[in-house]
Amino acid sequence: MTVPISEMIKAASAQTLGALGGILKKGADHAAATKVPEEVFLNYRLYPDMFPLTRQVQIACDSLARGAARLAGTELPAFPDVETTFAQLAERASKSNAYVQAASSQAMDARAQTIVNIPIGGGQEMPMTCAAYLQGWVFPNLYFHTSTAYLILRHNGVHLGKKDFLRPPG
Repeated sequence: MTVPISEMIKAASAQTLGALGGILKKGADHAAATKVPEEVFLNYRLYPDMFPLTRQVQIACDSLARGAARLAGTELPAFPDVETTFAQLAERASKSNAYVQAASSQAMDARAQTIVNIPIGGGQEMPMTCAAYLQGWVFPNLYFHTSTAYLILRHNGVHLGKKDFLRPPG
């Protein structure tokens, strides 16, 4: 049985961005409880050459929203990188998920074998089918940046467990 690419991206978006929203809420609660300014957590990075928490969340969200647009053959959405609070980052995750859920399943599924050119930096592009792009580019980026956001907060004392990463709160 083949699972349509629209089902895969929409399920991953609902699960992972929903969980990310819960993780960010726990981060905000921890910052308030410990009286540590939110920007301390939002600007934290695991290593000097890595992005801070805020950018990790932005990239995770963009990976899915832009992925859905490319799969559907529509214009890439533009979400300005202006978040300065946990609440704003959680709202970005929610908006990104809403964008993915609203994308045309029919258009995505019809384009599964369509070749897209993905920018990989330095003016270069990598051609791949939409299905390969989803599995080999969108999902790895989503999980890498979401995991890094989780680890930044966990490293800084936010009480998080595996279930926080795997499922939305509720």
